[in-house]
Amino acid sequence: MKEFTLVLGASLKEVRYSNLVINKLLAKNIKVKAIGFNAGMVNGVTIQTKMLKDDTIDTITLYLGAKNQKQYYDYILELNPNRVIFNPGTENPELYELLTQANIKFEIACTLVLLSTNQY
Repeated sequence: MKEFTLVLGASLKEVRYSNLVINKLLAKNIKVKAIGFNAGMVNGVTIQTKMLKDDTIDTITLYLGAKNQKQYYDYILELNPNRVIFNPGTENPELYELLTQANIKFEIACTLVLLSTNQY
């Protein structure tokens, strides 16, 4: 069952939006997994540094710029999430096309705003 949100580009730094969104997702009782460049914990969520097989990912919320997303293209497609959210600064027409071809929905939006306005 796909029930988790994957924060891709998660940061241990409390001032980063990816860190804030982990806390906001948890506050809304949304299950979270995270991948980042540095391993650690954010509010009980382990930030992994490796791409692991996972069939529980419903949504991927991106916090990586377009050039840093390339290494994750195949991984994102393999996870086959129900949707991918491109947060401000992560826009990427090349990945939009790949997602469209794979019939994966995507949104160009701010996850924090979606959560704050109950549109998540």
